[in-house]
Amino acid sequence: MEPIIFAYLGIGIMIILSGVGSAYGVTIAGNASVGALKKEPGAFGNFLVLSALAGTQGLYGFTGYFMLKKFLIPEITWAQAAAIFGAGLAMGFVGLFSAIRQGQVCANGITAIGNGHKVFVNTLILAVFPELYAIISLAAVFLISTSL
Repeated sequence: MEPIIFAYLGIGIMIILSGVGSAYGVTIAGNASVGALKKEPGAFGNFLVLSALAGTQGLYGFTGYFMLKKFLIPEITWAQAAAIFGAGLAMGFVGLFSAIRQGQVCANGITAIGNGHKVFVNTLILAVFPELYAIISLAAVFLISTSL
């Protein structure tokens, strides 16, 4: 296998896993929103914001590609390819799990709002915690790209 193939595998893993995580996360929160809208139709704006939060991890995976693409050249070394593959694994898996978990946090808040509780801001604050780890992973991709 050529090193560039190994690097592209890492990029693919990063984009696929973070994207799949976001798809699951926004679906989890979106499903809760549909149910909660039956009780609180006036809270659609809050539900929309909370449902969209888990979509950011997919964007982080895509952003990681732009940070690393300048190294995807035929002359790439095995060390560079391994670094890109590792960055892709890290961002992909952290993006996958943090998006799903963030969607679950948001879904719980959406359900509570649908039941008449005033927890929108509290839910936003709590939903930041899974997001933080995706941001840290993206920062790691950036640091890896600067060391190549």
